[in-house]
Amino acid sequence: MKQYITMRILITGFVLFFFITLSLNAQEFNCSVQVSAPQIQQSNKEKFQELRKGLYEFVNERHWTQYSYTIDERIECTIAITITEEISSDEFKGKLNLVLRRPVYGTSYNSVLLNYVDNDFDFQWQEGQPLDFSENSFTSNLTSTVAFYIYIFLGFDFDSYALLGGTPYFEKAQTIVNSAQSAREKGWKAFEGMKNRYWLSENLTNSSYSEVRKAMYEYHRKGLDLMQGNIEKGRQGVMNSLEMLQRAYREKPRLYLLQFVMDAKREEMINIFTQAAPMDKTKAVNILTEIDASKASEYQKILTSGTGTGQ
Repeated sequence: MKQYITMRILITGFVLFFFITLSLNAQEFNCSVQVSAPQIQQSNKEKFQELRKGLYEFVNERHWTQYSYTIDERIECTIAITITEEISSDEFKGKLNLVLRRPVYGTSYNSVLLNYVDNDFDFQWQEGQPLDFSENSFTSNLTSTVAFYIYIFLGFDFDSYALLGGTPYFEKAQTIVNSAQSAREKGWKAFEGMKNRYWLSENLTNSSYSEVRKAMYEYHRKGLDLMQGNIEKGRQGVMNSLEMLQRAYREKPRLYLLQFVMDAKREEMINIFTQAAPMDKTKAVNILTEIDASKASEYQKILTSGTGTGQ
């Protein structure tokens, strides 16, 4: 198996052996950070460039785990901040576009683990201000929100390699939520809606909903990672994960975490089953339509595309 696969499996509980040469080691992320303000007349564009640079260093040059990653093991992601309103010289409204990708064993393909837009992203920042952060105290909505999603990224990545392997990182995200309960900015509190950082963290740390997380392990390690060597075995692993998601849906139909997962995997699931045997196509469509009913028309593509031979 490739080194990055072996490493990510072992880091959940086994002692690792790393290269001694420091030049070969890197932090956890290779994250593209973007900051744009298309609706704002910018009298000082350099401040947004400074913000982008600071956030890039905050994400990519900080150690977020106790582990050392080599260059080719780093986690691929994108954080794109769109500033929609400049309330004052140091206060902004905007949104966060977040994408997390994971390599599939034996291929050059990267599977999307997370694809999400956080529309409640207001923050204060001024030029020259350092990006301070503490897990246990709320100092800045800017850094707390970004750090929250970094731990969400880590949790999803680890979950895809080891059963419930992301738990320590989801718990760190929960710690940030707890410390942000007095924040004036939206997104951290239970009463602000059912689709925000509070509820994402709650769902990910609630053992009652662990079937969704277990399904993501099944989907990636026993599904996608096997497809290069045996496409039917890999597809069966994905089908097993759909059945797990179906059970989770029947337990709690409006579970935020489930919709969060479907938004990331929908297109990929459609592609996986377009070449399946007719019976598998029908089964997949029935499950997907049940758990993601608002997108039922998209899943019909599975029945009308591909050869249906399973090859």
